[in-house]
Amino acid sequence: MTLQVNDVMGAVAIAVHREATFAELAETMRRFKVGAVAVIDTDGRPIGVVSEDDLLLKEIGDSPCGSTVDGRGERQEHDGAAGMTAGEVMTSPALTVTRQTSVPEAARLMHANRIMQLPVVDATSGKIAGTLHQVDLLKILTRRAPDILADVAAAIARLRLDARTLTVTVDAGVVHVGGRLANRSQIAQLVEAGRQVEGVVALEVDALYDHDDLAETSASRI
Repeated sequence: MTLQVNDVMGAVAIAVHREATFAELAETMRRFKVGAVAVIDTDGRPIGVVSEDDLLLKEIGDSPCGSTVDGRGERQEHDGAAGMTAGEVMTSPALTVTRQTSVPEAARLMHANRIMQLPVVDATSGKIAGTLHQVDLLKILTRRAPDILADVAAAIARLRLDARTLTVTVDAGVVHVGGRLANRSQIAQLVEAGRQVEGVVALEVDALYDHDDLAETSASRI
């Protein structure tokens, strides 16, 4: 089972309203030790993001050397830098994830857009619910394979499965379990146990089983 953002996200929603001033933006970044903050509307929904680069552009825009700006893209950046509130300097729309977004998907989104954090929104209301930091993902994605294997082996032992009939490999946080199990229901038990192991991005079980106890349970309910 693939880990979701909800499993690793920070519970603190780092955000400001669009009326936040330059000084308030800088103070928020300093206080939470982050390089960007989400900008939310009056309903708590992210509408943009202000980064340290946006604040630096504001400073450059106020300086004499910032008066010569060439190119359409640079002129747009300069116009934004001249703004005095979060709503005027923010980059919009905001890239967001939900609690149910998978960890690999969130990691790909951060990498593709060269960002170090993402607002987490409620899938139903769209309101900000927390913040996902790159460091949260790195703790999961960079754990050594031998350490992951050791913890998965311990999980197998706790479930009282016969490790001699199973093969376990790990590649970039993805654990693959093959071999043979006694009962079909043990597949779900193994997946759930593996989900609790730090560093496991996904756990795939491709094992045969001797007894389909789930089919018997279903039949008994008919």
